[in-house]
Amino acid sequence: MSLLNRPYFLSEPAAIAYLEGVLWPEGPTCPHCGNADSAKIGTLKGASTRPGLKKCYACRKQFTVKVGTVYESSHIPLHKWLQATFLMCASKKGMSAHQLHRILEVTYKTAWFMAHRIREAMAEHKLPPMGGEGKPVEADETYVGGKERNKHRSKRDPKNIGGVGKAMVFSLVERGGRVRSRHMPSVNTSNLRQILTAQLKSGTAVMTDDAGQYRHVGRDFSHQSVNHGIGEYVRGDAHTNTIEGYFSILKRGVTGTYHHVSQQHLKRYLAEFDFRYNERAGLGVNDSDRADKALAGIVGKRLTYRDSSTAVG
Repeated sequence: MSLLNRPYFLSEPAAIAYLEGVLWPEGPTCPHCGNADSAKIGTLKGASTRPGLKKCYACRKQFTVKVGTVYESSHIPLHKWLQATFLMCASKKGMSAHQLHRILEVTYKTAWFMAHRIREAMAEHKLPPMGGEGKPVEADETYVGGKERNKHRSKRDPKNIGGVGKAMVFSLVERGGRVRSRHMPSVNTSNLRQILTAQLKSGTAVMTDDAGQYRHVGRDFSHQSVNHGIGEYVRGDAHTNTIEGYFSILKRGVTGTYHHVSQQHLKRYLAEFDFRYNERAGLGVNDSDRADKALAGIVGKRLTYRDSSTAVG
């Protein structure tokens, strides 16, 4: 049987019950006052009552499992939200809003907004430092943007060579562990030091290429680099192959699935790719578990259409 034939992907009551099980494993909690006493929370029933509607008798307010999450106030059936979340979590290189709109039979505008809400659920805003004593963490940057030769002749700019005119992405990745990425206007010695000291534990072994901004990393961390300019890609434990592998997934997703990612929303796409990499099969996480982890991230976050349309990177 297909995974998408599971009841919570097809039935609204089953979808509500499933999400309640993920978010309220110990029983319902009122999002208004925090009451978790099951004796003071009741399920409302009736022919005209919304499925899953509950009432907190401590604060006298009504709520459903969607209140206080990125799904709140949405008119889209919850089972379609669960389908979209699963599809985005199971697709290694992402799923475009056009694909979601065709599969879910919603408008493109709705699918686009759904995808951004799900990316917000995937985003981790409070992250502990990476690495540790002797643990290798690779650091590198890449550029996201179209190639000049692929543009119409009238739109090509001969000055846009290399990363000029593109968005820069800086990432840190633990070997055999997690990645975190951010959209930055540039990476230089000054801001790189601030990032590394904030994001890495002392004693971390930092691996980079021989770019100039990394020359002073050894002041704060154990540092090894490889010189790609002379064809050196591995020297003992020194290499950046892990982070290059992550960038290859990111680039194939941007190029092959989304085709274009605006700088305005790039941070959301990075959160999506970081999440899937951090919850990958190589770490023992399957597609269903990954979707459940994304569902756990919907709590305490809201993203209105206005916010998603005007967000800056």
